[in-house]
Amino acid sequence: MKNSAPANPRNSLESLMFAARWLQLPLYFGLIIALGAYTYEFFIHLWELVELIIFKRTPDRYVILEVLDLVDIVMVANLLIMVIVGGYESFVSRLNLDDHPDQPEWLAHVNPGSLKVKLAISIVTIGAVHLLATFVNAAHIEMETILMQMAIQIVLMATAITIVVVDKLSLKSH
Repeated sequence: MKNSAPANPRNSLESLMFAARWLQLPLYFGLIIALGAYTYEFFIHLWELVELIIFKRTPDRYVILEVLDLVDIVMVANLLIMVIVGGYESFVSRLNLDDHPDQPEWLAHVNPGSLKVKLAISIVTIGAVHLLATFVNAAHIEMETILMQMAIQIVLMATAITIVVVDKLSLKSH
């Protein structure tokens, strides 16, 4: 005969809380759509670069700025992949890619702490690309804007360093 003990409300609540992680799935799907839009944007910038080189014969500075735009798009796309794949793996469900030949090496070591470090470093790097583009085009940008971007970059770097230090300290304490 089956035990007809009443369901434990705590277990039901905990099951609901654990199942709530699946509410992130549409968010990750939205980021995949954003990645598709960014891929489209990349090809628009690539075409503009080709036009600059072939048809317009513009100064090197404009070519460098277009190339930096392409690098920026690729870096943001990489950031999106890290968030989509790493976040899904860390917070929603395992991807079960152990035997997949294309599994990224970093995915084997992903956890919320390492994901934060990777994201922070990526954001600092993206900021550095923007700052480099500003320096390349400095003659056409107000000094106040340049100084503000430099200050933002310093804050981003300090934040990333703090995240790395806290992650290292938390690893040592474990």
